[in-house]
Amino acid sequence: MRVATFSLVARDPGTGDLGLAVASKFLAVGAVVPFAEAGVGALATQSYANPRFGPQGLALLRQGASPQGVLEAFRRT
Repeated sequence: MRVATFSLVARDPGTGDLGLAVASKFLAVGAVVPFAEAGVGALATQSYANPRFGPQGLALLRQGASPQGVLEAFRRT
């Protein structure tokens, strides 16, 4: 059996609305994968999920970091 987790983060360009979904064979991934904050952004951490990445990523976005900048910051960690 293959193990897989799928995440989707999307933004409606017309309204700016954000959507986030995660599906996995592992229980309770909804507690550690999806993170979102109105007016800031949304992100999904998965694989060996680091639950600190969600709040840290939202903080970086709040401070003006680009999504690519957040990704690069996590890659350096």
